[in-house]
Amino acid sequence: MPYYEHEQQRSGQFLGEIVLPGVERSVSLARRCIAEILTAAGHVDTDDVRLVVSELTTNAVAHTASGHPGGVVTLNIATVDAATLCIEVIDEGATTVPEVREAEVGECGGRGLWLVEAFATRWGVRDGGSGQQVVWVEMSAKDGASMGTVSE
Repeated sequence: MPYYEHEQQRSGQFLGEIVLPGVERSVSLARRCIAEILTAAGHVDTDDVRLVVSELTTNAVAHTASGHPGGVVTLNIATVDAATLCIEVIDEGATTVPEVREAEVGECGGRGLWLVEAFATRWGVRDGGSGQQVVWVEMSAKDGASMGTVSE
């Protein structure tokens, strides 16, 4: 069940679904597709959403079974209400749950979820059933970023 379907707020609209192979080149494709979907829905500033989608898609490819041969990453895009977008990144499961961590000085990676937290209104992780894991994020549909919190 998509995140936005089980929330109290049901005034949202489903905007699209993107299914991509679990490979590195899908990250840039996810960025382009999300921008196209949001632009078609009338959203002008998609930069923050593209950044967050890039980070979450990268994590799904790099740290879950989606990155194994034949794996896929699915993105669901919807509005929660007139001012809020919800994006779900659904992977094929992992042995760990995504969490913000502090990257070491000079480390090339490890800051993706820190960025997600910084740009999201709120975000979280839930079981998607059938071994899938869903990382969902809510973001402002109006003016981009706001400091967020993690929700379960």
